[in-house]
Amino acid sequence: MSESEQQPAAALRLRALPPKLRRVLPGLILAGVIAIAARYLSEHYGGPAMLFALLLGMAFHYLSENDRAGPGIMLSSRHILRIGVALLGVRVTWGEIGDLGIEVVVLVVGSVALTIVIGALIGRALGLTRDHAILSAGAVAICGASAALAIASVLPRHERSEHNTILTVVGVTTLSTLAMMVYPLISALFAFSDQAAGVFIGATIHDVAQVVGAGYTISAEAGDTAAVVKLLRVACLTPVVIIIGFSMRTRQKVGASPAPLIPGFLLAFILLVALNSFGVIDGGLRDLMSDASQWCLLTAVAALGVRTSLEKLTAVGPKPLLALGFQTLFLAAIVIAALFALAF
Repeated sequence: MSESEQQPAAALRLRALPPKLRRVLPGLILAGVIAIAARYLSEHYGGPAMLFALLLGMAFHYLSENDRAGPGIMLSSRHILRIGVALLGVRVTWGEIGDLGIEVVVLVVGSVALTIVIGALIGRALGLTRDHAILSAGAVAICGASAALAIASVLPRHERSEHNTILTVVGVTTLSTLAMMVYPLISALFAFSDQAAGVFIGATIHDVAQVVGAGYTISAEAGDTAAVVKLLRVACLTPVVIIIGFSMRTRQKVGASPAPLIPGFLLAFILLVALNSFGVIDGGLRDLMSDASQWCLLTAVAALGVRTSLEKLTAVGPKPLLALGFQTLFLAAIVIAALFALAF
């Protein structure tokens, strides 16, 4: 078949697709290709895949208003994001969390709550809007970029919403990478045991990949402990997002369509945690769903990058990054203080 005959055949195959799928397909493909490129760069050259996805996506910002790419980019940054957050539930079981012991559970949950409350006050003191301060503090307290994306989905939408989300994702990802290199040295400085070092790493570093990387550079025991402690922080995502969503719902303007009290993706998250805890999901399927979660989140971040203008992003000044830095330092300080108080 000649090239001139192949082009009409391809066009006919596209026209055979459902209209809604045909409308979003170009943007979905763009976000997916950026996600694949980001994962390749991360695996072959090191560095956080989400940060690569953001930066590569921003290079294609000129396509954000394109009639062909725009709908699929919007779908990726919202709905695929929620699928990715829901699928995080397969990484958590209540049995693993229970094995940590009540002291560690109280330490982690308490540090998450304190970091959100005090971190939000830090953000407000630095001039951030209320929703931006909550977004920043929640991302630091729980699980970095994933938490930022989940919390952003229940915050009020306005012209700065996506810029705030991108700034938070970039900031927590960068800080998480720095923490992966520095926190093992801090553990050695304080002469933490392997278990204490694992608790410190898991309770303070933002993103899961960096938690694992830092923990296993210390020892296998530290790495295993850090991973489980991190999963406890991930489990805090559901109640935190529900509380934030409810708070924002009560402050909603009269006449605005109310957001659901518990978003559907969080109900799916809770269901998957329960199924995983009761052993309903076997190992192979769990690994597949966990990988799918990471790809969905990476694709969503790539789409957010495409929708973000670098010029507008740099115009906000240093205050959001300063807030993230102080919030990160606060979280590390209270966890270290708690470890000494508990004589770990």
